[in-house]
Amino acid sequence: MFYDVVIIGGGSAGLTAGLYAKRGGMKTLIIESLVAGGQINLTGEVENFPGFLSISGYELTSKMLDQCTAIGVDFIYDEVTEMSLIGEEKVVKTKNETYQTKAVILGMGARPRSMGIANEEKYIGGGLSYCAHCDGNFFKGKDVVVVGGGNTALTDALYLSNICKTVYLVHRRDEFRGNKILSDKLKEKSNIILKLNAVPKAIIGKNKIEGFTITNKITNQDEDLTIEGLFVAVGTIPNNNLIKESVMLSESGFIITNENMETNVNLVYGAGDIRAKPLRQVVTACSDGATAAADIIGKVI
Repeated sequence: MFYDVVIIGGGSAGLTAGLYAKRGGMKTLIIESLVAGGQINLTGEVENFPGFLSISGYELTSKMLDQCTAIGVDFIYDEVTEMSLIGEEKVVKTKNETYQTKAVILGMGARPRSMGIANEEKYIGGGLSYCAHCDGNFFKGKDVVVVGGGNTALTDALYLSNICKTVYLVHRRDEFRGNKILSDKLKEKSNIILKLNAVPKAIIGKNKIEGFTITNKITNQDEDLTIEGLFVAVGTIPNNNLIKESVMLSESGFIITNENMETNVNLVYGAGDIRAKPLRQVVTACSDGATAAADIIGKVI
């Protein structure tokens, strides 16, 4: 089966790309392996997407998907097993079908790296978040923990310090990996409490977070922190298994693109969280998808 463009991944980037591609006159297919919307479905309420004071991640995704299918975008649930991206005609193979296409948009997304402690996933939506900018406002005036020591963790702690009562910053080393300018700013915040040389041990609470146990690596002593929110910023893992040998990736494994979302392979684009960029949000994923589709329209129609 032949398409003008095949989009791998039905998250915010893929759905927006599909919308723009179809409206631009292209025969468009989106292939999603799990659930439409991707990571945004883990967010109970989205308050920073333009046009909505508040909307659930699931509802926002459903609106995007309905908008695509209403104008004739083909959307299927299937798992891509192989891709041939070199040459004028690209080939995308799934478990059930083989598709030929002029262009491919890679929007497989990324997943947050977990802390690796028991029952971590249980608390997603119950106080645990992997996105401070998405969910921080729900913890206004409350005590929270940020886990991590890179730029994301430091930025998250500073951001949350303007919203929350107390921010505990837990890091396994005695110094941060993030920029010095950020670590210096931490010292200016009286409500940020550093917990260095400490590692996560356990989450306290039945259905929602009521506390967090950390272990000091030097003394081997445990400490219980009474909190309501837990923000994990220990890294992001790109879903790049299918493209490691096909397109240029950053040292961290994210797709390198230009401002038009083009990769180093002709008519192959990267969009959304899988792309190397400083901010991973729904709105930036949508921007990536729209930009990629617009560039393709001018080249294949």
